[in-house]
This record gives sequence, structure tokens and C-alpha cells, in this order.
Amino acid sequence: MPALVAVLALVLCPLAGVTASAAEKPQVKLSKSQAGTGGSITVSGSGWRANALLMMLICGQSSTDRGVIGGTNSCANADGRAVTTDAKGRFSKKLPVTEPPEPCPCVVHVATVTGAKAAADAPFLVAGHEVEPLPKEDSAGRLSVLTDTRLDGSSGLLTWFGAPPARELVFTVGNVGTTAVKNPVFQVGTSHGVFAPQWEEHQWRGTIAPGKKAGISLPVELTAGAHGDYTVSLKFGGKVLAEQPWGVGRPWGVTLFWILVCVVVPAALFRTGMAVVDRVRPRGSAARAGRSGSGRGGQRVRPGRGAHGVRRGGLRLPEVALRMPKLNLSPTAGDSGDPDSAAAGTGTRTRARTRSALPWFTPDTDPGATGATGATGATGATGTAGTAGTAGAEQLSAPHENTSTTPTRKGNT
Repeated sequence: MPALVAVLALVLCPLAGVTASAAEKPQVKLSKSQAGTGGSITVSGSGWRANALLMMLICGQSSTDRGVIGGTNSCANADGRAVTTDAKGRFSKKLPVTEPPEPCPCVVHVATVTGAKAAADAPFLVAGHEVEPLPKEDSAGRLSVLTDTRLDGSSGLLTWFGAPPARELVFTVGNVGTTAVKNPVFQVGTSHGVFAPQWEEHQWRGTIAPGKKAGISLPVELTAGAHGDYTVSLKFGGKVLAEQPWGVGRPWGVTLFWILVCVVVPAALFRTGMAVVDRVRPRGSAARAGRSGSGRGGQRVRPGRGAHGVRRGGLRLPEVALRMPKLNLSPTAGDSGDPDSAAAGTGTRTRARTRSALPWFTPDTDPGATGATGATGATGATGTAGTAGTAGAEQLSAPHENTSTTPTRKGNT
């Protein structure tokens, strides 16, 4: 039994320590209660969230019971310091002393930057800075936020391309004063990071009687292209009532647009440049003529031709077809055994092939071929007659008077 009690004590003691630390409120302590401008003080704290990022500021027109009345606009934001708590929620860091924009009474204001909102103040006096009484608190009509604030709404397609993000700040307030509050004017501020919020006034139409509550919705809008972590603050009667974090996504449509611009514009410029080059450069025929050189007398000569335009090199297909020898299937004298007749027939076939190569005659209507054949048949085996037949083949017109057309037969004299 004593062993069981010891085990339970060991288990419950850490749990009790965790509960006590969780219930402990954030606290701030200063090494000095007052200091002049140009000096520094050491700010230490405990009871904060572990590994939390905090912001330390010297604020004017503030008190520990009423807080920072004018918000962070009453603080020396340019000379603030950031600090991160350790695993036990403690911190210690030096803070330079500067004069806040508002008169004292002053405090050292410590608040969380990210995560759950928490804040603590410690009274401090800036030596040499003016001191004025705090503004009177209006107890006739006082509003207090009864529920947690929330942001309603969503981003549309235009927001993805850089349109201003917009939401509705929804909360419930109650009148804890003695008189009714009619048409209250709220201030809604938006801040990014550690910068001071930018306030805008919004009037709610209605009346809140003493001891009553009402649900209120106020519009909130950021600038075009805004993204990152923002904080929406609500203020009434010079006092900050609530703060709500707002994470805004990056407008990736704008990034995609610039990527397309970087791709399309150079391509368009390249195509335009190529079109201009095609316009201004010489035409293809003139360029080829210029590249082919010049012939005799400075005349341009096409490639592959001589000075007179005569084509050099191989022949075209129509020229080859005209110069090919044609097959003659008609019987000729070469088939007989007479050598003279064969020689005459060979000459006749050669001239026939030459004459038939002319484009305005065909092999059947060539007069040279017809005359040659008739003369050969009439002479028989004499060489003289073969010669006459050859002359007849060369003569394409009617016979002259001095030409013998009828063979004569002479006897022996």
C-alpha cells in the first residue's frame, strides 16, 4: 500500500504542476520603474505560452487597469523589440527607452504576435516626458464583447487574381452601463505583423438597452493583393474590445499572369521581328539572281547556265526523251544480203530518225523518210540509184527540172 501511494504521488505531482502553470496568467516585470530617453531597461516575464513570439513596446496614455487606450498608435512602435519565450514560457530582454507619441502615464506593453492573443502591462515612467490625466471613462453606456469574434465569408475568383479580400466581423456585445447606447460607432482596424492597425469607422444602426445584448456584423476589407497574416481589431469608445487573426492566401493568379507575360511578350516580339525581316529583305528570285553572279556585259545569269543562257550540266527529262533513238520495226534493205543496200538502208534509217526528232513531224508524215523509202525501192541494186534516193530523202520540197525522177535504161553502145 505505501508503494502504491508513492507511485500515485509521482504521477499526480507533474500533472498538478502543469495545471498550475496553465492557469498562471502572463506577467511582466521591469528592472527599473523609470528611466530617461536613451537609456534601457530589462523586461522579464513568466506564465507565457512556450516558444511564443512576443512584442515589447513603451506606450503612452495607458494604465494597467484600462490597458492601452489609444491602441498601438499610442506606442513607440519603431523602437519596440521582439522576444521569444523558452520552453517554460519565460523571457528576459533589454528594451531601449524612448518617448511614446502620447503623454504619460505610460506602460511597457507586451503582447503575442502570432497564435492565441495574450497581453500584459507594467507601469513605467519616461523621465522628462509630459504627463496628462487619462480621458474620463464614460460610464453612462458601456459595451463589452460577450462572445468570441469570427470572420465570415470567403474569397472568390477575383481575389485569386489580386482583388481586395473582404470578410464580415461578427460578434455579440452587451450593454453593461446604466443608459441605452443608440447607433454606436465602432472602429475596425487591420494590421499586418507588428505594424500598427489602420482604423476605419463603422456605425451600427440600432439601440442596445442596459443589460441587453445584440449581434453585430461589420465589414472588413484589405488592400488589393494583400496576403499573409493579418489581425483585425475592434475598438469602441477608445478601448480595444477584441482582436481576431486573419490568414490571407497568396493571389497565385497574379503570379501566373506575370509568368504568361514573360513568355508571351518575348514570343510576340520575336514573331513581329521575323515579320519585319521578311518584309524588308529581297525577294527570293532577286536574291537568287544576285547570288548567281553576272554574265557578259554585266547581265545576270541563272545558276547552271553559261553567258548566253545555255544550260550546263545534265539535260531535262523532255530533252532526253526527244534525243533517244526510236525503234524502227519496218523491214529494210539491211535484211537482204546486199552490202550496198544495207549501207543505203542504214543512212536512210539515220536520216529518218533525225528527221522524226523534229517536233512538228511524226514518223508517219515525215517527207524525208517517205522519199528515202521510195527511192530505195526503185533503184534496186545499183549504188547510183541509192545515191539518188538519198538526195530525194534530203529534199523536202517538189523536185526541180534538173533532177531526174524517172530512171532511164540505156543499152550497150
